Amino acid sequence: MEVRKTSHRHFVIYKPYGYLSQFSSNDSKQQSKNFLGKLEDFPENIMAIGRLDEKSEGLLLLTTDGKMSDFVNSQKVDKEYYALVDGDITEEAIEKLEGGVEIGFNGKKYKTKPCKVFKLNGEPDLPKRAKKIRDARHGPTTWISVTLNEGKFRQVRKMTSAVGFPTLRLVRVRVGNMHIKSMQVGEVIEVESYNV
Repeated sequence: MEVRKTSHRHFVIYKPYGYLSQFSSNDSKQQSKNFLGKLEDFPENIMAIGRLDEKSEGLLLLTTDGKMSDFVNSQKVDKEYYALVDGDITEEAIEKLEGGVEIGFNGKKYKTKPCKVFKLNGEPDLPKRAKKIRDARHGPTTWISVTLNEGKFRQVRKMTSAVGFPTLRLVRVRVGNMHIKSMQVGEVIEVESYNV
């Protein structure tokens, strides 16, 4: 779906680790948190299309167009993540992830939909994370790509834990045809349209 430029405004950002995918909060417990409004003076009525949890990073689309947000969130659009997992992940675990695994969601069991998962050849070219990740001295790690078109809360983290390889770092690199490319942490780019 391509949304042409109208009175709506659209942004592509690299959400940093430690930021919430929102612009403010009335919750007094969250006042010390980092919000997206620290990155840019965004227009009123701006919303994140989908979310990344506080410990996840990467590509986040922002828009003032509710229809665009609904379309991307309607499970028709692939989202690709690079996950650094704890351990040397097995082919068996990858096959389980691809076929769907049982995770907890809203206090109930939920089986994830089939998705695409594969090992990356080495470490992807991503910006360094502000908070240090444990290194190989504490055991092997593996980078994998996970592409899915659903987005339950903390889904990728729950999926990798369910097969015995907890996620140490999670970066969303693609939403539909929009790719993070060489963006840097905290970078904000205004675009005329999304072609997802």
